Amino acid sequence: MNGDVMFLDCPAYMDARGAVRCGLPAAVEDRYAAESTDGPLESARIRCPRGHFFNGPLEFLTWERSAQPACTNSSQDPPATSSLPSSAQK
Repeated sequence: MNGDVMFLDCPAYMDARGAVRCGLPAAVEDRYAAESTDGPLESARIRCPRGHFFNGPLEFLTWERSAQPACTNSSQDPPATSSLPSSAQK
């Protein structure tokens, strides 16, 4: 028996517009092959700590990281700018 645990980023949407994803590590609880007309598909059942769970082919459980996860750090906000001339800021 293999004791390794596999994780995927949770693909759940956190807002109504579909702009923010959960992004927490979702543990793969079960892996299996689903039959299709093109042959077997590698599939899995996953669950994240927030309680989101999904079941389906791995290619549909993974997502591009271009969508921003909900658990980001607020320190990534753009720096504040000053309206003072650069000579007055010194």
